Amino acid sequence: MYQRAASVLIPAATAVAAVGLLVHWLVGRPVMNELTERVPLAPTTAQTVAAVDLRGDPIPGPGKPSALPGAWPRFRGPNGDGISPETTPLRKTFDAGGVPVLWKLDVGDGYAGAAIRDGRVYFLDYDDNERADVFRCLSLDDGREIWRRSYRIHLSWDHGYSRTVPALHDRYAVVMGPKCHVTCVEADTGRFVWGLDLVKDFGASVPPWYAGQCVLIDRGRAILGVGGDALLMAVDLPTGNIVWRSPNPRRWKMTHTSVVPMKLAGRDTYIYCASGGVAGVSADDGSILWELPDWRVNIAAIASPLVIDDSRVFLSGGYGVGSMMIRITPGENGFHVTQLFRLKPEVFGAEQHTPILYQGHIFGVIPPPIGQFVCLDLEGRQVWASGGKRVFGLGGYILADGAFWVLNDTGRLTVIEATTAGYRELATVQVMDRAHDSWAPPAIASGLMIVRDTRRMFCLDLRRK
Repeated sequence: MYQRAASVLIPAATAVAAVGLLVHWLVGRPVMNELTERVPLAPTTAQTVAAVDLRGDPIPGPGKPSALPGAWPRFRGPNGDGISPETTPLRKTFDAGGVPVLWKLDVGDGYAGAAIRDGRVYFLDYDDNERADVFRCLSLDDGREIWRRSYRIHLSWDHGYSRTVPALHDRYAVVMGPKCHVTCVEADTGRFVWGLDLVKDFGASVPPWYAGQCVLIDRGRAILGVGGDALLMAVDLPTGNIVWRSPNPRRWKMTHTSVVPMKLAGRDTYIYCASGGVAGVSADDGSILWELPDWRVNIAAIASPLVIDDSRVFLSGGYGVGSMMIRITPGENGFHVTQLFRLKPEVFGAEQHTPILYQGHIFGVIPPPIGQFVCLDLEGRQVWASGGKRVFGLGGYILADGAFWVLNDTGRLTVIEATTAGYRELATVQVMDRAHDSWAPPAIASGLMIVRDTRRMFCLDLRRK
């Protein structure tokens, strides 16, 4: 998920003119009163990390779970595709009153999105005063806290703190913290089940701007991209036992991307974009089935692989990388990877959010400075674009009730008809006042959409009355 907080400036020794150009291109948002250099902190390694106590009791609150049935239980929704399967009718036009805000609350500086299940909203926060990661569970009805749990950890502000979306499954909720601490708790109560320190115990390195990977739950296991002693790792949800660890002979490191499942030629696999390339791993035993070192996003890999079918995968990134379609096919000596096409960034890329596959087309936002929402066919041709007067920066987007709901950097929500026929804007409305960097991935359940900027979280009531 992701969430990268910020863009990067090149070292100070680079010419002033080049710095100015990269600020405009990489930051990808409207000019603010002040521009600050966005340089990542030095990565944490196993040699410098201190032990962190992930245990402790949850603190109950006054909130009660909602009776609403909808769910958005993980990063990119129930099916991990950015699409809501719910049939709740949503309002797609707005009067002068705008969108009703059911509740809102102040949160710690960051970009962490929410997950929703059983009338509860889960998200990872950071308490700057207590110097603690805080896993919070709220009522979907009114935002009151049902429980919270925390562990003390010192973070130096790095253009935000938290960036990840929890994963929910039956009894458990699992989340990865900024410094790669993975915590599994009981979803109803917040009681500690198990925890892992991927840096201290498995040789991982904290990515620049802290961890953005969202945990995948599959087959009753938490699937983690480690990038240290193991490329990937599967952890049994009830016990915390390690089921398998993938080899990592190239010593690829963790990125901000999240692991994606794929049914490859009838075989359950996982795909992960690490620092040195992309790889496919067996879901049965963690063995590496294929690798592609040709795909790298050197500054920050954030967008996850987009599975097209049982053989094709679409890869996209920012920072001038563009995108690539590959085909993976079985052969006598294992799987073979073929590049079908590669696109320049002005045709298609994805600096922060993973594109959406819908009706045999790919939809997403081209990285700044272009920033347009576009429709791409599976041969790599642009079908339509939103045009230069409608740009979206690095805001998140999802598909629900036949429309794309696209946020821009400053909290403006645009509703776009989900069609390949052309760009058809249904409405645009400001949903967060004075918003700054509203980059978190939205979540929606039962017609209620959770969005946030760096310091506030909002629950929007989009239900058609």
